[in-house]
This record gives sequence, structure tokens and C-alpha cells, in this order.
Amino acid sequence: MTDARPTPETAPPDARPTPAAPGPAGAAADAGRTANSMWGGRFAAGPDAIMEAINASIAYDRRMSAQDIRGSRAHAAMLAAQGIITDSDAAAIGKGLLTVLSEIEAGEFAFSAALEDIHMNVEARLKELIGEPAGRLHTARSRNDQVATDFRLWVRDQCDAAVGGCRALIGSLVAQAEAGADWVMPGFTHLQTAQPVTWGHHMMAYVEMLGRDMGRFADARARMNESPLGSAALAGTGFPIDRDATARALGFDRPTANSLDAVSDRDFALEFLAAAAICATHLSRLAEELVIWSSAQFRFVAMSDRWSTGSSIMPQKRNPDAAELIRAKIGRILGAAVALFTVMKGLPLAYSKDMQEDKEQVFDAADTLMLALAAMTGMMSDLTVNRDRLEAAAASGFSTATDLADWLVREAGLPFRDAHHATGALVAAAEARGVDLPDLSLDEMQAVNPAITAAVYEVLGVGNSVASRRSYGGTAPDQVRAQVSRWKTAMEGWA
Repeated sequence: MTDARPTPETAPPDARPTPAAPGPAGAAADAGRTANSMWGGRFAAGPDAIMEAINASIAYDRRMSAQDIRGSRAHAAMLAAQGIITDSDAAAIGKGLLTVLSEIEAGEFAFSAALEDIHMNVEARLKELIGEPAGRLHTARSRNDQVATDFRLWVRDQCDAAVGGCRALIGSLVAQAEAGADWVMPGFTHLQTAQPVTWGHHMMAYVEMLGRDMGRFADARARMNESPLGSAALAGTGFPIDRDATARALGFDRPTANSLDAVSDRDFALEFLAAAAICATHLSRLAEELVIWSSAQFRFVAMSDRWSTGSSIMPQKRNPDAAELIRAKIGRILGAAVALFTVMKGLPLAYSKDMQEDKEQVFDAADTLMLALAAMTGMMSDLTVNRDRLEAAAASGFSTATDLADWLVREAGLPFRDAHHATGALVAAAEARGVDLPDLSLDEMQAVNPAITAAVYEVLGVGNSVASRRSYGGTAPDQVRAQVSRWKTAMEGWA
């Protein structure tokens, strides 16, 4: 979207998202196919259909129509306030742009590939509506700062949407954690039983992850909240514009400080994609656990029919397809980040047409993330947890071995390495007998270390184990409830 491209005269049918239609809105497409209407006398002939197909971006950048019109209205108002255009022209432009927006929102606007992008589609229709004043709208700006502004506004909106999606999922997870603050389950390392934890503690781990995701989106939003409008093509403008006024009108904190940087960088989009990829990674990890936990071998949870599918030939199957699809979505989002990094990595300042490839992957990544967040929120809200199965699994695999070692340190005064060795010997003895640690007799334990007393049995039950983990951020039910309370207070503040 530069200011140095010829206008195509015709567009192949498959390059036009919506065919030109008769009537006022459709006339914009016809006007756009007048040879070189954008470029005047500089070019005598337009490119062929293949060039038009590769050059046009309207098939996807039409998504920024609301942002484009918002930016144009702010720009026109500023031009009038600065005496660069008349108040009457600014009023006509503002009213006409609202008409264009209403046509787009009603699905009545005929987008034309011949006009290349959303900016020229809007401007051509505006000219049909109000005539000569439309030609003054582009005073003191370029499509370079225009698209940079539109794209920032769009990505800024997506940051807000992502924060909202994370908040909704956090609400579902906090509800699960509150219900299961004292439900004992196995905690894993290497997917092997490690120590007992609580269901609530496990759910709150994902709450913390999503909380950081929210912070990343909020931080990215704050950094991108500078207005490129007024940077023009690359060097600013000689017109006496007021960039602070347009920045305020568009909700930006300030105008960008360097016109070259403003039109040529897309780090705001890269940062959004990075935050989206990290968030999608967290969703993928939770989805993986749901897939495992819902299997016949685990039976920790059951997903509702809303989030499961069946098999075409195996009637007993309940497949966790929604979770599996969420698990896979990270591939698209991370791929979008890699794609945009690759586009931007070697571009000299300022604008290059390569940067037209900056949007499709961002649009897709934003859509994909929001879908994944919504689906996970639905699944966690409907999830049925098998508490008895969790507790039975928590007691297996010598999960209280660390509690035994800690007891030997605390009560028998052993150095931890000696306690670790003694506990390992007791685990081996229990394994040889095919029993768990609490099933060993006191004599069997004292044969390994005489300092062991009957009091050791008080720490070997999984309930006792989790209750003892009272350190801040630990798995003890009172700690889980404290964290639930902290997050519920935060959620009240969101409302």
C-alpha cells in the first residue's frame, strides 16, 4: 500500500471478493476501473490481470474498514481545525464516511479489486457520494501512514479482545479450582506420579499462566498506542497539521516520534503474535491434559456431549475433538508469527510492498486465538471431574515418598540426602511386596532406619500430604482457597 503503484484497469473475476453491483455503492467499483484514476497522467497503461491479482489486498484488508473510516474522519476534522480544508468540506467528508460505513456494515458495499485496498475503495465511494470535497481528504497524509494507523487500531482492538477471552477462561478455571480446592489428585513430572496435589491447585496453575498472557496483551497494547497518522509517506508533511489532535481523537496516547519508523515497522503486530503464540501454547498444554485425562486409562474427567464427537464405526467412542483441535491451533498462530518475522526481517526503511503481506496472518491468528479461548472456556465450564478416580490415582506410585523423606529430616534429624536414601530403600521394599508405603509395617520401616516411629503414618496419606504443603503458592487447600479469593477479587475489578 504505497503511493507509487499503477491502477489496474480490470480485475479477473476471482480477484474481486464482491462483484460490482449496480446502484450507488456498485458505482464505486465502476469508477475504480477507469484507467489510472488514482495516478492521473503518470502512467499511460495499467498492469495486466495477474499483476492486479497479486497487487490487490482488498480481499482481506476490508476487515479494517471501520478503522479506516474512523482514522479518515479524525484526519478530516483536524484538517478543518487547522484551516487546511473548509469546515463545510470536513462536514461533508465526515457525513459521507458514515454513509460508507453503514453500507459496509449492511453488506451493501461492492468492494473492487481494481481499487486495490480498503483505503481507495472507501475514497472512491466517498467521491461518488459527496463529489469534489472527497479529493481533499487525502491532504497531508499517505496510504503509508493511513494503513499503519488502521492496522494499529485493528491490532489494538484484538489485544482488548484477547484480554477479554482470557478473563472469561480464567473465570471458568477459578470456578473449577474453588469447587475442587481439596480434591486430591496425582501431580506429575515426566508424566510419572510425583506428589499429591489438589485439583484446585492444578487449575490455578493455568489461571496464573493466563494472567501473564493478559499482561502481555496489555503491555503490547500500551507500546503500540502511538499514532502514525501524519507521518505521511515517510518524511512527514509540510502542512501545518496537529498530530496530537488526531492521536487524541483515535484514543492514542501520543503521536509517533519518527515518521520513518511509524510507516515502516510492524513490531506492534509481531508483539501481538508473540503474545498470541504464548497464550495458544498454554491452551495447547491444557488441551493435552484434557485429552489424557478423558481417556479410558485415566478417567479423571468427562467432557460433555457439546465438546465431544463419536466414531463412524466404533459406537463406544467419545472423542475429545475440541481439545485436540485447540491443541493444534498453536501451529497456525506460531506459523503466523514466523511468517511476519520473515517478511519484515530484511526490509530497508521505509515502506516496501512486501509489507502488504503483514495482515492476512495476523487476521487469521487473531481469529484462531479467540476461537480457541472460547472453546476452552466452554469445555472447562461443562467439565465433569471424577473425584474418586483422582484420589485413587493420587495414592498410587509412591506419591508420598517425598513426605516420608521430609519427615525423616524434620522428626529424625537426618540430613536430607540420608533421608532420601532411606526413603528410596523403603520404596524398593514396598515395590518388592507389591504394596504402597503406608502398607509397610513399622518393623519393616525401622529395619531401614530405627529412628522411624508410628508418627510417620500421619504424613503418608495423600490428604495429609497436600494439607502439609502450606508454603505460599503451595497445594494445601487453604492456600488454594487464598489464591481463588485473590483472583475473584481481581475479577470483580474487571467487571
